[in-house]
Amino acid sequence: MKVALFINGEPPNFKIDLRQYDYIHCTDGALHYLSIWGIDPDIISGDFDSGVVDENNEEIEIISTPDQNFTDFEKALQILYTKGAETVHVYGASGRQQDHFLGNLSGAYRFKDKMTLIFFDNYSYYFFADKKLELDGYKNRTISLYPFPEATNIVTKGLAYPLSYESLNILNRIGTRNVATEDRVTIEYESGDLIVFVMND
Repeated sequence: MKVALFINGEPPNFKIDLRQYDYIHCTDGALHYLSIWGIDPDIISGDFDSGVVDENNEEIEIISTPDQNFTDFEKALQILYTKGAETVHVYGASGRQQDHFLGNLSGAYRFKDKMTLIFFDNYSYYFFADKKLELDGYKNRTISLYPFPEATNIVTKGLAYPLSYESLNILNRIGTRNVATEDRVTIEYESGDLIVFVMND
């Protein structure tokens, strides 16, 4: 099951083919920009402190999640996991308030082994990488490797500044602003977690 999840960061300014998704989920804070676009989600969830929801629309499933120990994003991921989502494309996770962006990465970390999460914003797309990764067709694109908080014995091919069994650590060394010199880029690492950012053209 493939789902589009819209949350309340910077709204995407690019066209999204919603036909690829089995359904659309949004947190209540993202409802304002979906409404402007004329998009009715299949599910709305959240604590409903930042938007007005039409509870009379029987075609929309409304799920109240008032628990303040978790963010609306984390609670949405839990709902999607319970419903059997396998792939979730997340829009609106970055921009605006950067503490929310960091919080969204932490929330995604807790679900990265339960479903495939890919984030899209107006500047890049990013995701927690598997231990072996191939990217095709990205020559001359900026690619950043960000340890979360550490990734060990990294080997890369096709990047301007390759890594050969080297480690990255958030406190000592990170791998941002590299460039693909080949159409195919490969990334492998032994342990830890690595977020890969691929910048738009």
